[in-house]
Amino acid sequence: MLSLFASVGIVAYAIDFFMPLIGEIQDIFLSAGLDSGYISIIFKGTAICILTRITTEICRDSGECAVASSVMLWGRGALLFISLPLLRTLIELIGGLI
Repeated sequence: MLSLFASVGIVAYAIDFFMPLIGEIQDIFLSAGLDSGYISIIFKGTAICILTRITTEICRDSGECAVASSVMLWGRGALLFISLPLLRTLIELIGGLI
């Protein structure tokens, strides 16, 4: 139980620590002329990866390797699902160059 509270505290501190970095990354993307929807996809994908990794490690520490594998598979599926608009735009861009 103590490790769970410590993990939550560390994640909360990390979020607070990285907020200026996230703002700077948003400024870079906006100055490059990219749509804010793409920025949102990148941040959502990063959040999915982090949450999937943490959940997988918790499951493995609990001895639930099958559940950990399922979590990893669902995380990858979720990442693929939210990245479809970005993939569609990339394919259209490549099609326009050909």
